[in-house]
Amino acid sequence: MLRRSFVAALATAALASRARALPSLGSGQPGRDRLIMDAMGELRLEYPHELIREMLASGMDAITITLSDPKLEGAAALELAVDELLAYDRFIAARPELLVKATSVADLDRARREGRLAVFYLFQNTVQFGADLDRVDLFRSMGLRTCQLTYNTRNLSGVGCYESGGLTPFGREMIARMNARGMLLDLSHANMETMAEAVAASRAPVVVSHTTCASVHEHQRATTDANIRAVAERGGVVGICQLRPFLTTKKADNLHAYFDHLLHAVNVGGAEHVCIGSDRDHRRIELTPEYIAELKREAGGRAIEDELPWFIHELNGPRRMEVVWDGLVKRGLPARDVERVMGTNLRRLYRDVIG
Repeated sequence: MLRRSFVAALATAALASRARALPSLGSGQPGRDRLIMDAMGELRLEYPHELIREMLASGMDAITITLSDPKLEGAAALELAVDELLAYDRFIAARPELLVKATSVADLDRARREGRLAVFYLFQNTVQFGADLDRVDLFRSMGLRTCQLTYNTRNLSGVGCYESGGLTPFGREMIARMNARGMLLDLSHANMETMAEAVAASRAPVVVSHTTCASVHEHQRATTDANIRAVAERGGVVGICQLRPFLTTKKADNLHAYFDHLLHAVNVGGAEHVCIGSDRDHRRIELTPEYIAELKREAGGRAIEDELPWFIHELNGPRRMEVVWDGLVKRGLPARDVERVMGTNLRRLYRDVIG
């Protein structure tokens, strides 16, 4: 009883602290009822409590995070997928005053009331399922709610953005199983043929959680206007990421590029079908030799120096959602549409598909 009282007191304090921080969202923020969600962002196991508190203070209500390494295959992919899911369960359970493991919109709503961050789980590939569709059920029972069909290359289900080809017959079975189990299909990293065919095959709306607009800046990870429309026409949502090389070749004075992509997606797909999917670290990044070495390890050892920085300066750190909200207001997006892009579109999609 004492522990429950202590946790409740901490939650109340966090909510009060958050309420005091809301005015920093600027003149455009519409008050306590606003919702801010990140369709795909980072929550690393090494994040200290203070960094998570800053994320909350910026107005963040929910984040969907990547577990495991999508580049692995076979038994290694399955083993790491299980290990990381359990590791994040422990991470969240050890921070009950800050985090809630979310498997439904009800969990999101509860986290908001208590001033905590709702955390949804995502895998960025279907390789951990192998050829066994029952593994979809297994991982759903463990809390997975979103999964990408492919990563950058070819798998049993379809083809990623580095190669050519489309959805496979097994991919259609995979989509049918995910639809039947209420698991949200994510088509980020798919190539345009696979994406179009998967959108058409799915009985449920889909998400492209972290992408950019090919018509604004051509990139392997960008999505065509035709596919943005197709996702929107079937009730899905497209998330615009904050990785600088995906958005623009400019390495400085480039914040406008992010809003160019967001507003283009709104114009093409409609304000009801766009969201934020940052695909970014929440730490304040400095390009130190140690950090560059960390990025190179994550990139499989390839040279990346010419690609840096991967971030846009104004969006570097845990308070970036404030910048995005105010930027959309300054670019003239109506208040209701700002609310949609910042969170209510994603909540509606999660409600309709995940439950």
